[in-house]
Amino acid sequence: MTLQLDPKLTAIAAQQPFPHFSDDEFARRRSALIGAMQQAQVDHLVVCGEQRVGSGVPWITGWPTTTEALVIVSPSEKNLMFMEWYNHVPLATRMAQHTDVKWGEHAGIDKVIAELQRRGAKRVGFMGPLSYRKCKKLEGAFEALVEMNKDYVELRLVKSAEELDWLRIGAAYSDAAIEALRKELKPGLTERDLWDITERAYTRGGGTTQIHYFGVTSMANPACCVPRQFPENRTVQVGDCVFCEISGMFGDYAGQALRTFTVGADPTPLYRDLYATAEAAFDAIAAILRAGTTPEQIIEVSGVIEKAGYTTCDDLMHGYGGGYFPPVLGSQSRPAGPLPDLPLRAGMTVVVQPNVITKDQSAGVQVGELVHITEQGFERLHKAPRAIFRVA
Repeated sequence: MTLQLDPKLTAIAAQQPFPHFSDDEFARRRSALIGAMQQAQVDHLVVCGEQRVGSGVPWITGWPTTTEALVIVSPSEKNLMFMEWYNHVPLATRMAQHTDVKWGEHAGIDKVIAELQRRGAKRVGFMGPLSYRKCKKLEGAFEALVEMNKDYVELRLVKSAEELDWLRIGAAYSDAAIEALRKELKPGLTERDLWDITERAYTRGGGTTQIHYFGVTSMANPACCVPRQFPENRTVQVGDCVFCEISGMFGDYAGQALRTFTVGADPTPLYRDLYATAEAAFDAIAAILRAGTTPEQIIEVSGVIEKAGYTTCDDLMHGYGGGYFPPVLGSQSRPAGPLPDLPLRAGMTVVVQPNVITKDQSAGVQVGELVHITEQGFERLHKAPRAIFRVA
């Protein structure tokens, strides 16, 4: 594994006993949450996570949710987290920052209600996944229950300097996986082996997996246009195209690298043209990326895909870093729903990923990566070269 980290990032990754953000960064997040609460006119907030879903809990506490975590945020009292299971409490107590931790005793929502009542709550906000049963209990206990998930998304769109450093580490983990695939991908491996190669590239350095999706198909007789979320039980063969979407994570911060390989053969004319079109689309979008660029402008310049006679399956671009965030954009021929009124802002991080495919959805390629939007353009967070790689 080769991790391309400068000394500053190396020091962040090497923190003991666990890497964590600074006190100033946690104070910034808490202040932002309290500001959102004031805008929503709620006096207390519950941040929810369950079954490893709900990025708000690690964002405000540093604890990556396992089974259930319910965090109470109040302007005048310390954060309090009720969590399951009991055997997870010792570690959560060590990892959670500026937060008291208590066992939920399999009745976490009831304990949250009791604590909120002790704090005199009347209007309560919530962020994150909250089941219908828990929502009904909260609604019945207070004057108002206000969903604040849109407010949470708004808080996460622009990244702080510290968050950008963590994303750079996640990008390095993802790049290490691309490098490992360039060295180890060969005929005879199964798609399950590709998962193994990917994870071994960064787990020893403290990385974890958010996603590793692969598409594997014969270039002579293609039958896959977009990376699959789960591997087929198939072996890689000479003449295959392998394309991937890989996100190695540092804490809750992942990079995302999308690359294409050919196995033991040069690209066929079709795959050469698909890849050239994808690169042209990436370059056209990259040329206009900066604060103030609109979704309409991005989709307009991506029209090189349709002019070449192709379309897309995957999203063309999306916000990323702590979640899958707006703006989520499709191509001209495969829209991703109504266009958001959301010009790019300095500090946003987005993945540009033209997945150019044939109109019959038989063949496709992937190109792209996570970038940081600036006032004048964008910063590459990845260092992996962009190319169609011939391996083996």
